[in-house]
Amino acid sequence: MFDSRHIKTFHEVVSSGSYSAAARALGYTQPAVTQQMKALERSAGVPLFTRAGRGLRLTEAGEALARHAETILGSLTAAQQQLGALARLRAGRVRICAFPSANATLIPEATARLLADHPGVRVELLEAEPPESVHRLLRGECDIALAFTYPGSPGVVSSGAENGPEELVEIPLLEDQLTVLLPVGHPFARRHAVRLCDLTEERWIAGCPRCRANLLQICAEDGFAPDVVFTTDDNLAVQSLVAAGVGVALMPSLVLSFLSHRKVTGRLVEPHVRRRVCAYVLREHLRVPATALVLDELRAVAAARQGC
Repeated sequence: MFDSRHIKTFHEVVSSGSYSAAARALGYTQPAVTQQMKALERSAGVPLFTRAGRGLRLTEAGEALARHAETILGSLTAAQQQLGALARLRAGRVRICAFPSANATLIPEATARLLADHPGVRVELLEAEPPESVHRLLRGECDIALAFTYPGSPGVVSSGAENGPEELVEIPLLEDQLTVLLPVGHPFARRHAVRLCDLTEERWIAGCPRCRANLLQICAEDGFAPDVVFTTDDNLAVQSLVAAGVGVALMPSLVLSFLSHRKVTGRLVEPHVRRRVCAYVLREHLRVPATALVLDELRAVAAARQGC
């Protein structure tokens, strides 16, 4: 294995034509250059120079190494520049996997804040409901996963999962209160909040499996089984179905910020039900500057929303 310092010195010896000239150019003593070239020859296993009068001449092996030395040093310089850019957050890539309502709210705000100060950082966005988003993190398919849990529901990863939970770091972001989506003409749309027990006769539109399970659980706790007539994890589809009068839906407050239908309104649910939204990252990734910065921006955005 060649020492990069020896390659640099070798390149200077070849360029300048002598040990003494290379020493002056590099700020070394001549004996130091001589020792480095002897060490390089030991690593190569063959002589690299022969004496030609008072000068030096490259051997065939020396000529071969000289052809590669400039490329090697160029690659090392490029690598140092790239790593320096990553460390100074002028560059970097962060892959985020999040659920739809986070992708439509938290991620755009955090990314805008990030790019304002660090335009060289690139964000790649994936979409998956929990627990799949966290499983993708554990498989190395993303750097940060956003997921939610409901009170009393299973965690996002089992204790026996590969690389977790010891390697998995959970970073709380916010408590997302649930709301019920109603057509604007619904009798309860004039209320500030709606009790679930008042919706026992309604048809329901359910979301992803985790959200559907939560709907069934909290309705059961309120003494009824909801009549689920449609299931989809597409937030826009849910809004359209509610607007068309197909049913009502239990949705997180994050969705209210991008309601697209004027015929749909959201009302708080009583008693209040909240889901917990967290970011997840592998412990070793916390030391990656770009990943740590994205997490900081997500915390800031979530804190601002929580304070609203």
